Amino acid sequence: MGDNKVRWKPSVTVAAVVAQDGRYLLVEEMTAEGLRLNNPAGHLDPGESLVDAVVREVLEETARPFHPEALVGAYLARFRHARSGEDISYLRFAICGEVGEAIAGRALDEPVQRTLWLTPAELRACPERHRSPLVMQCIEHHLAGVRAPLSLLHADASLYGHPAT
Repeated sequence: MGDNKVRWKPSVTVAAVVAQDGRYLLVEEMTAEGLRLNNPAGHLDPGESLVDAVVREVLEETARPFHPEALVGAYLARFRHARSGEDISYLRFAICGEVGEAIAGRALDEPVQRTLWLTPAELRACPERHRSPLVMQCIEHHLAGVRAPLSLLHADASLYGHPAT
């Protein structure tokens, strides 16, 4: 690739897959297309490991502490935003785990309106409400038992402030 060309870079995101009593934890968030369902998810911040990012995002979007257990998958997806027409690629790392009780008085980050616990059947019945096809894809892989150890996710200790794995 020549020096005059812009290098393509996907947006890196993390998503939590949390199941409890046959239901999955989701957030309902306001988007340009209206209210949509999503896994608790968000963008990787500079200087943050993937595991640190998913713990932060779950806390911000659900007011619950998250205890990551395994990698469900890495997903590369391309979307065209309806409002702007912008073509964006996302590299999403889905991590499953458990959540603690909601922290009393902690507000949910904008644009999250509320959290919900839905069954897979309820989610399959409303794909038009999903923020993206990745919402259900991550859950289907979790249901199928797809798990990889978190030790597959490496972060350089000099950049991220904790031991590299």
